[in-house]
Amino acid sequence: MEMQAKYSDQELIDRILAKETALFELIIRRNNPYLYRIGKMYRFSHEDTQDLMQEAYIEVFTHLHQFENRSSLRTWISKIMLHQCYRKTQKWNSKNIEIREINAPIFENIQTNETSKNVMNKELNSVIEKSLLNIPEDYRTVFTLREINGLSVSETAEVLNISENNVKVRTNRAKSYLRTEIEKSYNKEDIFEFNLIYCDEMVNRVMHKISQL
Repeated sequence: MEMQAKYSDQELIDRILAKETALFELIIRRNNPYLYRIGKMYRFSHEDTQDLMQEAYIEVFTHLHQFENRSSLRTWISKIMLHQCYRKTQKWNSKNIEIREINAPIFENIQTNETSKNVMNKELNSVIEKSLLNIPEDYRTVFTLREINGLSVSETAEVLNISENNVKVRTNRAKSYLRTEIEKSYNKEDIFEFNLIYCDEMVNRVMHKISQL
């Protein structure tokens, strides 16, 4: 954990490009939960999502020299993961939607505590995942990036190549579907959680592949 906090993203990039390849592990660990949620958002199985994550990380590693710091590293990596998902599903809906803002935060009444962070309620988690997967893809995509992965409005707009107004509209329309099921008792960070065990496995998989490049 101390090592995770030791380097900024840019410091990691500089050191990795200077042949300190082992530090790429920190980029994997920092981004595993975000990429996992993106894969699950597209209805991929746990195994397929892991495969897509591995492919995304290999692409990140091989193209790291092309990162121009125009956006955050997380935004750039999220774009790469989304591209992997797009290629697998061969779907992309760029249909415009009506611009309308609704300002009702979905998680405003949720209580956060150590138990809710560390102990997953599988039954409730299943309800939330199913609810999220049942909403239209445009809204589900924005909601996952914005509310679950924590991207800003501008970052989400950049990742999806839509306007910031569209981000706000789609996020809030997604909230209207999910508010009843979620706001009573569930912590948003627990949705589509990527367990530490799987995090270690992903690190091992990717670092092994990188060692063979």
